[in-house]
Amino acid sequence: MLNKQKSSMETEIFEQSNVLENLLKTHVNDNNYILFDIPSDIQKVVIVASGSSYHCARFTADLFGNIANIEARAIYSSEFLLKSTVPHESDILYVFITQSGETSDTNSALKKAKELGMRTLCITNKKGSTIWEASDFKIDCCAGEEKSIAATKSLTTQMLCCTLLVLKYAAHKGIDIAPYLNELKTLSAMIEKTYQLHSKIKETAKFLSKFKNIVITADGISYAIAKEASLKIKETSYINVYSNILGEFMHGHVAILNNKPAFIHISINELSYTAIKNLNKIEEDYNPPLCIIGCSNVKINPKHHINIDCESDIVKSFCIVVIAQLLALETAKALGRNVDKPHGLNKVVK
Repeated sequence: MLNKQKSSMETEIFEQSNVLENLLKTHVNDNNYILFDIPSDIQKVVIVASGSSYHCARFTADLFGNIANIEARAIYSSEFLLKSTVPHESDILYVFITQSGETSDTNSALKKAKELGMRTLCITNKKGSTIWEASDFKIDCCAGEEKSIAATKSLTTQMLCCTLLVLKYAAHKGIDIAPYLNELKTLSAMIEKTYQLHSKIKETAKFLSKFKNIVITADGISYAIAKEASLKIKETSYINVYSNILGEFMHGHVAILNNKPAFIHISINELSYTAIKNLNKIEEDYNPPLCIIGCSNVKINPKHHINIDCESDIVKSFCIVVIAQLLALETAKALGRNVDKPHGLNKVVK
C-alpha cells in the first residue's frame, strides 16, 4: 500500500530546521556580526503586520523591551490605517512584516508611515515585492516558497529575522549579544528534537478534535504564541478557538468555561505563582480538560502535557511554535480537513 502523500503544510513544518539554519548563516557571519543594515539612531519601534505576521510582531515587541531595552509596540495593519493619529517622532523606526510583500493593508500602512516622513524597514519572504521596493531598509526571510495557506516556515523565519534585528539594536547599545547568538546556533538541533514529539502531539490533537470550542491562555511573551496557536487551529480545523492572557481571562472571560471547551495553557517560562494560582482556581471552579504546552508544575494536573527541555527561552519559543503547528496539523487531519486549502481562504504568494 502506497503512503499517503504529505500535505504542503506538513512538508513545510519539517523544513524549518534546515531553513532556519540557512537563514542564520545568511544573516550572521563567522565573527557573530549581523549583516543587514539598520538605522542606528532609533529610540522606539512600531511594528505593523497582519495575521501570523502580527503574532511575530507581538513576540518581537516583547523581545525589544526584554533584550534591547527599546520601547516597541505591535499594531495590526488594518487598525493602524484607521487611526487618525499615529506615532511619528523622528527617532521611531517603523517595521512592516509580510510573508508575500503584497499584503494590501500592510502595504497601505507603509505608505501612510512614509507620508509622515518615517523611516521604514520590511521583513518579507519576497525580494522585489511591493513592500521590498518601498522600504528604506529590508530583511529577507529566505524561507523559500510556502505553498500551504497556513504560515509555518514563513512565520519562524520572520521570528528569527526579528530576533536578529533586536540583537543588532542591543549590540548598538553596548549589550553583549554573543550569548544570544550562541543560543541561536542550537536552534536547528532543538527544532529537530521537537519533531520527535510528533506522536505525542498527535495523541493530544486527537483529543482536541472532539471539541467544538477551545480556550488558549498564556502570559508574557508566550501570549503571542497562544494567539498563533489559536489562529493555526482555527484556519485548519474550523474549530472555534479563543485566546487570552491568563490574568485577563480571570476577569469575566473565564465564564465561557461553563460551556465545557478544551483548555490549553502555553508557557515558555516556568509558571509563576499567580499563573499556578489562576490555573488551580480554574480547575476548582470549572474542571476543564487541561492541556499544558511548555512548562508545567507539580501543583498542576493536566490531562495532556507537551514540553521540550531547553535552557534558552528564545529557542524554546520557536520549539513551542512548531509544537503548535503540529498540533493544528494533526487536529485538522483527525477531522478530515484539507489543511493546504482551507475553505474560503486564499494565500498571496506573488
